[in-house]
Amino acid sequence: MQRLVTAELDLDLGSSVDLIFQITAAQQVPVVSEELTFTQGERVYTPTEIVDQSGSRLHRLMGEAGRLEVRYRATVEGQMAASRTSDLEAITYLRPSRYCQSDEVFSQARRQFKGLHGYELIAAVSDFVATSTTYTPGLSQGTDSAVTTLMTGQGVCRDYAHVVIALLRAMDMPARYAACFAPGLRPMDFHAVAEAYHDGAWYVIDATRLANRRSLVRIATGRDAADCAFLSYHGGYVGLARMRVDAAVLPDDVSGEGLQTQPVRAEASDPAADDPASLVQLS
Repeated sequence: MQRLVTAELDLDLGSSVDLIFQITAAQQVPVVSEELTFTQGERVYTPTEIVDQSGSRLHRLMGEAGRLEVRYRATVEGQMAASRTSDLEAITYLRPSRYCQSDEVFSQARRQFKGLHGYELIAAVSDFVATSTTYTPGLSQGTDSAVTTLMTGQGVCRDYAHVVIALLRAMDMPARYAACFAPGLRPMDFHAVAEAYHDGAWYVIDATRLANRRSLVRIATGRDAADCAFLSYHGGYVGLARMRVDAAVLPDDVSGEGLQTQPVRAEASDPAADDPASLVQLS
């Protein structure tokens, strides 16, 4: 399966500012071609790339006052190879974190999912969050946590992921946050999902049901949204003047088979074609 992903950001910088981006496909993703540019008028910035322990790629630069244009475009083909999870990593994803306070939802999780383990637990938590939360763009705040979302019953993809992660951790199942490109997502944006560690593998949970998990492209992985922000900055003012994200599944480039590949392309990017009860690993 071949996917095309793009991101465009126009930033207004008020002064010299330290910028850190996470908008590219992760290190392990099978990228066929890729272009990332940072321009300001005639000036072209060369960022420093930093790869964290999970393979997330951070691009850092010191921007100057003015309009900074960020452009990213990549073609991805196939699935990334699964990497081994260390004992330390699994322990890290069992602990409470800033937006996933598994200690605060411990009692609720233990009452609601008592006796469930493994696949049954993953399915039950996914269904609970999907049915108890309403997708409401623009109403949740960037500081909302899993506890906030459980109380309000509304949020966006990051909020759904935080609730899933907090509940799974409270049930002693390692869980983590993943930012990704999502073909077929509406409204199109950077997307967020949860991953649960079961029987030696990570399985993706998208309780929003707004994307087909088989076509997702990983950007960043972490404890929660604080580890996976598409932009963080220090030391100055930054205004987001424009942002456009897109992702699509491309037809296979095989002569004479175009009519056959079109249905495959449509299904791979159709959220309705994804059975939420199935176990899927994020590419």
